[in-house]
Amino acid sequence: MPDVAPAAPAVPPAAGGEEQPAEQQNTWKSIIWRFATMYFMMSVLPGLLKGGGNTSTAPAAGGAGGKLAPGQASNMWPTGTEFELFLYASPDNEFSLSNSSLIHAFSGLKMGEWYDGPEKNGARTYQSHIPATPELQNNGSLYFHIVAVRNQGELNPLHPDYKYTDVVVLSKQWTRFKKRKIQAKTNLLTGESTSVQEGVVDGEVVSYWHPNITISFLDDQRLWSTSQPIAPPFDKWVDIDPETMQYKPILYINDYWDLASDMFPVNNTVDVLPLSITYAPISIFYFQIYEAQKMQKDWNKMFGVGEASEEENDIVKRTMMETNPVILGLTIVVSLIHTVFEFLAFKNDIQFWKSRQSLEGLSVRSILFNIFTQLIVVLYVLDNDTNTMVVISVCVGLVIEFWKITKVMDVSVDFANPWFGIIPALRIADKSSYAESPTKMYDRLAFKYLSWVLTPLLVGYAIYSLLYEEHRGWYSWTLNMCYGYLLMFGFIMMTPQLFINYKMKSVAHLPWRMLTYKALNTFIDDLFAFVIKMPTLYRLGCFRDDIIFFIYLYQRYKYREDPNRVNEFGTSGAHPEGVPVEAEMDAEGTIKLPDQPKAVEAKKNE
Repeated sequence: MPDVAPAAPAVPPAAGGEEQPAEQQNTWKSIIWRFATMYFMMSVLPGLLKGGGNTSTAPAAGGAGGKLAPGQASNMWPTGTEFELFLYASPDNEFSLSNSSLIHAFSGLKMGEWYDGPEKNGARTYQSHIPATPELQNNGSLYFHIVAVRNQGELNPLHPDYKYTDVVVLSKQWTRFKKRKIQAKTNLLTGESTSVQEGVVDGEVVSYWHPNITISFLDDQRLWSTSQPIAPPFDKWVDIDPETMQYKPILYINDYWDLASDMFPVNNTVDVLPLSITYAPISIFYFQIYEAQKMQKDWNKMFGVGEASEEENDIVKRTMMETNPVILGLTIVVSLIHTVFEFLAFKNDIQFWKSRQSLEGLSVRSILFNIFTQLIVVLYVLDNDTNTMVVISVCVGLVIEFWKITKVMDVSVDFANPWFGIIPALRIADKSSYAESPTKMYDRLAFKYLSWVLTPLLVGYAIYSLLYEEHRGWYSWTLNMCYGYLLMFGFIMMTPQLFINYKMKSVAHLPWRMLTYKALNTFIDDLFAFVIKMPTLYRLGCFRDDIIFFIYLYQRYKYREDPNRVNEFGTSGAHPEGVPVEAEMDAEGTIKLPDQPKAVEAKKNE
């Protein structure tokens, strides 16, 4: 969390569409990777780059005027230095009093002071407004120049009392240029659209304004060695003066907590630009965290790794700002557990189908339908701007579903009867353990009953989507309709297996390890449903899988493992070599041996 609470948005966030819940959960998983990357950059990388340490934890004796060991540089401003902070605006990227306008000045500040100010946390806030000039309304640039001046120091470089060591300047372009991205969606029946704005062009470069700026001063009194390179991220900020063997304090613009949803385009409809100005000291720890995030982005661009979208980053930031710290910490921990369980479920699922010899009691049609649902998910994420890691994940899932076909059906290539006389024919047939068992009949019967429920729901949802929702085209409508339908009613596809279990009065054929890991992940998803902002319908949908799993548990309790129950091969746990001749079986296939005296008498009579 930041050292101080981030400034509240000066304008309400722009309205946007509802976030995709699946992407929100994957965004939380990426937090673990971010923390691991930050730890590596902050702890491991500096040692690798410089082969040890080039700083001393002891502060300079007597501040800047203390005696230092040869080859060490100290901070020009010791702790407790009083200074003033000025914020200027200018169309030029270099600071000059002649072409800059003062927006606000903070006075009475001290280096390393954390307990002053109105809130006794070292922070100060000021609300201001900047007029939107015609240049800004036409994609003009505006720069902010932050100037820190020691008390009794002179700001003007032309003044005779001006000293280089008394002034710290930081400049940053505040207007940000981005391509406007508009997804033109229309009602396919009426042709009307609510997403298309008059005069707005897709792909047009537009200047954006963010209404919050947080300025921080880092009180770092470490001694830097001049004989070794400065470790990241300080190498970009510490500039040692070889004459004085000192470096200026780090003046920092903390934009990590700025939400992309708070930005708005600057055009002729905007007359005034709101600006919330916050000054807050920053610790070395948080400075390294924020800079490590920027380094990670640079590394991702260098190695071609996909970046999280602005919407995904906003979800994480907003959750971290608005969620109770205890719940937030618990969410991060269970996110890691979720990833572990997901891997274990994947591993056990592969092991189960790899070693499975019989399909007795397993719904093959559900597996075939899973291929269709996974294909819809892959096409959907490809049709929408989705994180690269999500795309890779769903594609791997599709490959696994195709692999399962070879385990539940006999797949062969017929070279003797090729398609169109060229392409070898692919022959797919039911395995004997499935075709010759009651499972196939139960599976067909379950899907027959299921179609009576699913078909009206599918038709109704398709009509609703066509009448009341907007789409980019018919292809997009088909994918969105199928994906939305599967999101709401896909859990019904787990019921055929429940029906087969009920008919066979057994659950011994199920992959219980894999189901247990998936169930635990489902309970973790329930936690996400309360922590992460998402539609109410999806929150309710998170509990539907819980109901199915509880039914599985009830069936496991109802149809307990019976060592005397005979399987399809005529054997049982108590009699692996076969059913004894004198045994009797009831309607459920359970072996019942006659009493011992009667069995002996029968043997004598023989």
